[in-house]
Amino acid sequence: MAVVLIAGTVPAFAQNPLASYRVVGDSVPAPLAPAPGDPERGRAVVADHDTARCILCHEVPGLNVRFMGNVGPSLAGIGARLSAGQLRLRLVDPQRANPSAVMPSYYRIEGLRQVAPSYRGKPILSAQQIEDAVTYLESLK
Repeated sequence: MAVVLIAGTVPAFAQNPLASYRVVGDSVPAPLAPAPGDPERGRAVVADHDTARCILCHEVPGLNVRFMGNVGPSLAGIGARLSAGQLRLRLVDPQRANPSAVMPSYYRIEGLRQVAPSYRGKPILSAQQIEDAVTYLESLK
């Protein structure tokens, strides 16, 4: 029996195991991916309604996107308020930074409740997408 994969259909996280990370205080200081984050790719991740869905809850200045949410805080100036490690923790496991956060864990897959079947055992974002988003969010000074 042969298995054929069509290029572009397998998410990056399915090809690579989750990177381990260490929480230090209120941050994940070490990058999850070996390649540096790219702010343009990170901007696309943050702005996309189908990937991270950040704009459903957060207003992000400078994005030309309709219907940004206001459930979460505005991300204006987030790069001046939080370090890369603090941003990374908020994407990887936001409940570690704020136990009452309703924001999804974009990288943690263990100990979650009410996870859609299509996301069980899989992160929402790959390690590289986390790093790209962190680099973009750092630029929002």
